[in-house]
Amino acid sequence: MHPFRLIKIASVSLRFGLDRVVLDADSSGRLVRWWSRVFFWRRFSEPRGVRLRRALESLGPIFIKFGQVLSTRRDLLPPDLADELALLQDRVPPFPAEQAVNLLEAFYGRPVDEVFRHFERTPAASASVAQVHFATRPDGVEVAVKVLRPGIGKVISHDLDLLEIGAALLEKAWPGGRRLKPREVVAEFAKSLRDELDLMREAANCAQLRRNFKDSRLLVVPEVYWDWCGSGVMVMERMHGTPISQIPALIEQGIDLKALSRAGVEIFFTQVFRDGFFHADMHPGNIFVHRDGRYVALDFGIMGTLSDIDKDYLARNFLFFFKRDYRGVAIAHIEAGWVPAHTRVDELEAAIRTVCEPIFDRPLKDISFGKTLLRLFQTARRFEMSVQPQLVLLQKTLLNIEGLGRQLDPELDLWKTAKPFLERWMQEQIGWRALLREVKNEAPAWAAILPRLPRLVHQSLNGESQQNIAFQHQLDEIARRQRRSANLIAALGVLTAALAAFEAWRFFG
Repeated sequence: MHPFRLIKIASVSLRFGLDRVVLDADSSGRLVRWWSRVFFWRRFSEPRGVRLRRALESLGPIFIKFGQVLSTRRDLLPPDLADELALLQDRVPPFPAEQAVNLLEAFYGRPVDEVFRHFERTPAASASVAQVHFATRPDGVEVAVKVLRPGIGKVISHDLDLLEIGAALLEKAWPGGRRLKPREVVAEFAKSLRDELDLMREAANCAQLRRNFKDSRLLVVPEVYWDWCGSGVMVMERMHGTPISQIPALIEQGIDLKALSRAGVEIFFTQVFRDGFFHADMHPGNIFVHRDGRYVALDFGIMGTLSDIDKDYLARNFLFFFKRDYRGVAIAHIEAGWVPAHTRVDELEAAIRTVCEPIFDRPLKDISFGKTLLRLFQTARRFEMSVQPQLVLLQKTLLNIEGLGRQLDPELDLWKTAKPFLERWMQEQIGWRALLREVKNEAPAWAAILPRLPRLVHQSLNGESQQNIAFQHQLDEIARRQRRSANLIAALGVLTAALAAFEAWRFFG
């Protein structure tokens, strides 16, 4: 543990009034009044959300990253804090180019100028965990080289230790701390952050997404050059495009913004419901637009996955929402296992109706898809629903996509755009299409079993397997007992007949 780091965190917290951010949630107000007397000279003109964001920015890359993760937990944070933390951009000062060159030369075992025909010393992008330099391979292929920050593993380990201590203290010292589940949030953050430290994992994510969207008319994903990659270095195809936030430049290029917004929705739902594998960090800095109008995806450190149960749960819920079938929503929650099986359907239905009815009093284009999902999660928590990490990532991504889509097209009706896709997906889950898909999926297993079937039947009939031998022994024992019983009955029959004959002889004799 670094005491100087702890002292800095404490001083920054006091300077920006983070203690007040926590104490303001004390409903009694007693702690606030007592604390205000101790630090009587402090006056804060900025809202608490702004102070929290500025404090995290002062503490450096890992705390910025933590703030971004916190912004996704709208099921736990007050809206003003979540909205302000969502403004955190992962733009941090780059580390010196000499350090990047030294790391690359240590990895490749030769000078960087021998590895690449050209290597740009000025970084193209810098983030919490790594930074990117453009380069050209000896064969002339333009690439982007992602390099982990030097010593970032130790920095992350130390800061995570401090965050875990702070989370434990928050739970014990503050009455409302348990409700916020700070230790659970820190554990979730630690897992995602450690995953990002392995660039081979990110490269695999990139390759998977590229394979899912091969020859797509909507999305371009860079190619990974595996021979040049390692756990601390990732080399991929350099992508050209315009950042999606530069709307005037897109208009100047003749890009159809309305079509682009609809394409973004289709890409999202394709990732979620077709593949169950989606890019979970879709902020504007990670999205470019190609000159042909296709999206360009970048930065694959955070990806979400959904099981078939998750996908079915989400699709059914969204479709029930479209129909305002709140009982269907309640039953979907219970059948998916997100709330306990003993939950009363009518009570959950009433709670969901209370949340959703006010929403439908407004035009569909004014309804936030992401916020509806969030309110659904918040309501379900009252019924002991435990929000799964993959659904939290999904909610965060949906909010990003929705905000981005409406920035491109303020009249975007996300519900109307998504409904045909969801209905088509549900149709594919039932009926003859689903049957054909299951037959296709099971065909390899059948192909392996069918040639062995005669031998398995023969073994079964002849009792050669251990299980059948044991079963055969049981049958033999039953047969033996039946024979004993039959012999006993026969003996009794003979004895009875003998006695009867004896009595008849005595009577007639």
